[in-house]
Amino acid sequence: MTPFGARVRSLRAASGVRLADLAEGLRVSPAYLSALEHGRRGAPSPGLVHQVCEFFGLIWDDAEELARLARLSQPKVRIDTGGLTAEQTALANRLAQVLHRLPPETVAAMHALLDSTSLPPKPRLRRAAGQSHR
Repeated sequence: MTPFGARVRSLRAASGVRLADLAEGLRVSPAYLSALEHGRRGAPSPGLVHQVCEFFGLIWDDAEELARLARLSQPKVRIDTGGLTAEQTALANRLAQVLHRLPPETVAAMHALLDSTSLPPKPRLRRAAGQSHR
């Protein structure tokens, strides 16, 4: 299951909406919607995310959170480790091998660790900063 699929399922359950009724409201097939919920389809399009928000009346923070979950819902992830250190490549490979066996509390701790890691700001382009490049 993907984060987007889990959230859509919980929205349906809280609202008492059947999968077939949501699919009809979104003008998608029930099979497609079921596949999205279970993580057997790729991340939904921004248009579909918008439709789901409209169907459930999600606005502001709730709509933004659903869009964020959709971006994190690619069920087949590939990591290009070209140009990374040997340690980074080893970590990516190790995660790929053991992720399915990690208990929920370990996954939550890893999320917390990643959330607490501050990334350096992206460098600004000179033109974007209002300076000409000569």
